[in-house]
Amino acid sequence: MSSFNAESTAFRAALDVIHAVEPGVADAIAAELADQRASLKLIASENYASPAVLLAMGNWLSDKYAEGTIGRRFYAGCRNVDTVEALAATHARELFGAPHAYAQPHSGIDANLVAYWAILADRVEAPALKRAQARQVNDLTEKDWFELRRELGNQRMLGMSLDAGGHLTHGFRPNISGKMFDQRSYGTDPTTGLIDYDALRETAREFKPLVLVAGYSAYPRKINFRIMREIADAVGATFMVDMAHFAGLVAGKVFTGDFNPIPHAHIVTTTTHKSLRGPRGGMVLCQPELADQVDRGCPMVLGGPLPHIMAAKAVALAEARHPDFQDYAQRIVDNAQALAEGLVRRGVTLVTGGTDNHLALIDVHGFGLTGRQAEQALLESGIVTNRNSIPQDPNGAWYTSGIRIGTPALTTRGLGLEQMDEIADLIHTVLSQTRPGTSADGTPSKAQYVLDPAVSDRVSKQATEMLAVFPLYPTVDLD
Repeated sequence: MSSFNAESTAFRAALDVIHAVEPGVADAIAAELADQRASLKLIASENYASPAVLLAMGNWLSDKYAEGTIGRRFYAGCRNVDTVEALAATHARELFGAPHAYAQPHSGIDANLVAYWAILADRVEAPALKRAQARQVNDLTEKDWFELRRELGNQRMLGMSLDAGGHLTHGFRPNISGKMFDQRSYGTDPTTGLIDYDALRETAREFKPLVLVAGYSAYPRKINFRIMREIADAVGATFMVDMAHFAGLVAGKVFTGDFNPIPHAHIVTTTTHKSLRGPRGGMVLCQPELADQVDRGCPMVLGGPLPHIMAAKAVALAEARHPDFQDYAQRIVDNAQALAEGLVRRGVTLVTGGTDNHLALIDVHGFGLTGRQAEQALLESGIVTNRNSIPQDPNGAWYTSGIRIGTPALTTRGLGLEQMDEIADLIHTVLSQTRPGTSADGTPSKAQYVLDPAVSDRVSKQATEMLAVFPLYPTVDLD
């Protein structure tokens, strides 16, 4: 049976079975495929998993509890779970050249929590830490956290600030990482938007963090991990890299040498979707000295592992080991740079002026818009993006002054340099034709906008015509 027939048959049959129980769910699944086929997906953290990855998530492995790790489970009957987890870990080690891989985390946040607790457990022994490990994290009070930090020596984390492109899990107070650690942020040079390694070095010397975190969700340039490791070593910090966004560029050998975190970091976390093009989930890679602590992620931080997701991770990582993936990873960056260049030629302001990776960050100040207004106007026109803070953002984290765009998903669809220039033109058209709106009381609004429907209809039509040449999941026909 051809892959076209096999994949169509598999998904049709699955939807038929679901429809017999809850038609609304089956209809929503089919509608999601239709929506994704019809829109220009430029969200930097999203991608399209292969049919094999998607199908690996829907099976009997979902029915199994498997607390513990390979060969050391708290439940009987886990031999098949051991098989898929071992495959996922082996593929991860071989793909990234990492000494140890832990494939259980349910998400990037979970992976970071496993890493943080592993670092703490490896570096210190304190009564408060043992008490915290024995309790549910949500049960810990502010007093508990204060006492824990005090007994651990007021443990400190130094990570990239949110407005510079960092992530909430890198020590910010609303997130649990901001409760575990006394946190300070490093930003970027206000003129260039780039990391100032000399300034970071001085901050590290003054703050003396236990953990130095590198990685980003909205920084459009490479990071020199060799320099970052030197900074960490100089102050005795554990160097951790969160490569959730750019793991596919590491796996695809686009980021090498000083820009590959694996040889330089003590511990690396990642998601398995985004540029890696796998299922939604997380993973931890580490040096041997941290392996035992990392493998205690369940039950230390995680609940029961998700065997069906680990199976899908194994499939995705096997796909990423294929030589074609390296070509894909390079095309992600080529497309991102072409898209950025097309925007700049049309007078659009980008943070740092361009990109070295898979994403670019548009400053919409010049259009007189907030990020929320721009995001919604683009969505109305068939272009899916997300609003994002920019350095020193005057509009805060909700309305923002930026739009983040990325190319992993459209590159998976097969779009190339010519289409990136056309997309740049569509984005510029929408933003230049959108005006701020007013609230019901007539005052200026940061959310409402005005866009001629004729413009949004024309852009949507152009996007649809472009995408028709690059069908999504061409081997899947639900009709």
